[in-house]
Amino acid sequence: MAETQRVHNNAPFVFLRILLQAKSWGNSKAINIIRTDEIKSMSIILLDIGNVIASVDFFRFCRGVVPDDSSDLQAVYRKYCEGELKTKFDQGIIAPLDYLCMIGRDSLTGNFSHGKIRELWQDVFSPLEGAEEGVETLSREHQLWVMSDTDPLHFAFLLNQYSFLREWERYYLSYQHGFLKSSPEAFAYLLDDSGLAAHEFVLIDDRPENCRSAAVVGIKSIIFETWPETVAAIAALQSEPL
Repeated sequence: MAETQRVHNNAPFVFLRILLQAKSWGNSKAINIIRTDEIKSMSIILLDIGNVIASVDFFRFCRGVVPDDSSDLQAVYRKYCEGELKTKFDQGIIAPLDYLCMIGRDSLTGNFSHGKIRELWQDVFSPLEGAEEGVETLSREHQLWVMSDTDPLHFAFLLNQYSFLREWERYYLSYQHGFLKSSPEAFAYLLDDSGLAAHEFVLIDDRPENCRSAAVVGIKSIIFETWPETVAAIAALQSEPL
């Protein structure tokens, strides 16, 4: 079972994630310790989008599609913003038009056109303080790749609204490859597709379960809290002595 620990240094709010994990491959077991020399060799940062690049408020969507006299916000949220249907949409199993039709036919929602439902579905993002500046700082010394659990409608909207996302070299998106980051398979796919070793990467993500999945294949991570802390944590990783 993977264990993630915080190791504080002398700078305020700066921490390193040192990952010590036990992995089981078939019948053999091994302990994988991420060493300082591996940390120094990292060159690619895998960036999540939701609540890292942009904040996400799915209740904005729910308030838009639920009739004014209804109290079914939570029901709509549970059905379409989390759970099995959302997972299938994020994995590319459900097509965008089918998802919009599903919402439009639902008795929980009002009578809206597909275009209006799409607009409401996409309008859940807001700029996150410090994101653009933080991204620009990291891009000076690292390649930045997107690794996100998302659907085609959200990603198209994000590319249109956040122009700096268009400049990155690679995008690993759940709806394209079919894996969510809560599964180690998403990171195994990344390594196989890129042909690079795990120590070349560091993941920045707001969900601890995604960081644990990355650790299973040897990818180190920083759990996102704020951009100043994240930039400082990356700098601390680089400055560790060999």
